[in-house]
Amino acid sequence: MLNVPLHTVDHTDRAVLAIGTDYPPGTLLDTHQHRRAQFLYGMTGLMEVETDDGAWVVPPYSGVWIPPGKPHRVHMQGVSTRSLYIEPTAVPRDSCYCEVLSVTPLLHQLLLASATVPAHYDLDGRDGALVHLLLHELQLAQPLQLFAPLPQDEWLAALCKEFLRQPSIRTTPHVWAQRLNKSPRTFSRLFRQQTGLSFGAWRQQACLLAALSRLSAGDSVTQVALDLGYDSPSAFSNMFRKVVGQSPSGFARTVRAPGGTPAGH
Repeated sequence: MLNVPLHTVDHTDRAVLAIGTDYPPGTLLDTHQHRRAQFLYGMTGLMEVETDDGAWVVPPYSGVWIPPGKPHRVHMQGVSTRSLYIEPTAVPRDSCYCEVLSVTPLLHQLLLASATVPAHYDLDGRDGALVHLLLHELQLAQPLQLFAPLPQDEWLAALCKEFLRQPSIRTTPHVWAQRLNKSPRTFSRLFRQQTGLSFGAWRQQACLLAALSRLSAGDSVTQVALDLGYDSPSAFSNMFRKVVGQSPSGFARTVRAPGGTPAGH
């Protein structure tokens, strides 16, 4: 199904509904939730997903797993999507948090083919077999570390959200410790307890998320590197390649490519 509103078919007696939707650049889907779980796959462009747990960036050839009933907000940057909406009793993953998942070439092709699957598909025919295989592939999909978790502590969360709006790799934990009236050691312990990451690791993740968004919007590698506080474009590129698996310029080309086959697979 293409460009079909979920609410018109949500009542359908099928465990999985497959819907493809095209979004113009800059589309914002404000905070909402679905009764079904959702796997949201972007074939082109880039998606930014926010929940009360944190922030995710979803580049092309990866998708975001959204558990049933999870409130989420999505900002689309020129995205053509394929979504699977899955009944809570049939979900193939047991995570209660959102996850960015790597999409294999097989899963990519299955998601492309799902656009022709009607709401009332034949459970015993080809469409039923395709849906069954989609669930298997989703269960096996590997998570990607493109996530900046948000702490539950109110004051620390406020600092994290402020940083996500204007990240800099030069920000030090000592400054945050002072703002929270805590010793550096107490702050470091609190930060790790609340986010599961050291301050340095979280800071790098937040900068990476900002870089992915800006590169997809067409900003130059040099400008992004300098704005994020890196000493040089090469230092930024080394970090980017180590985490993402390709150069910033290579990522920018991929994210603006008009469909195709997952790169690097």
